[in-house]
Amino acid sequence: MREPFQTRVRVRGYEVDMRGHLNNAVYHQYAEHTRWECLRAAGLTQEKMTAAGLGPVQLEATIRFRSELVDGDEVDVSCVFVWGEGKTFRLDQDFRRPDGTLAAELTTTGGLLDLTTRRLVADPAGHWRGLVGVPELLGL
Repeated sequence: MREPFQTRVRVRGYEVDMRGHLNNAVYHQYAEHTRWECLRAAGLTQEKMTAAGLGPVQLEATIRFRSELVDGDEVDVSCVFVWGEGKTFRLDQDFRRPDGTLAAELTTTGGLLDLTTRRLVADPAGHWRGLVGVPELLGL
């Protein structure tokens, strides 16, 4: 099994809520940032994807909070693509402190949208395999 792609982020003061915890919406932002960093590392930019007439879409997201993150904490956000049959795929993302403590888990169901027809494409893995330079980063 391959190591998941990950990005380290430091929690900033303006991202915390009135209780001093990382605001729940910011977890989504960190996850999105990590997904795009993974795609970029694999050789796929937003411009390249748009030129191909495709765009990723998020269909569902679930977060499980395990331990708090506060201002100044560092967190490693991972990104693992899980491919199946059909038009959708899953992304599993963990938020871990550098010592390995699990802060949160985010699971996303996504798809790849044809920007002309505005419909999900069949075999999103096949489409991405043809666009990236390092398919292993996407589990392809």
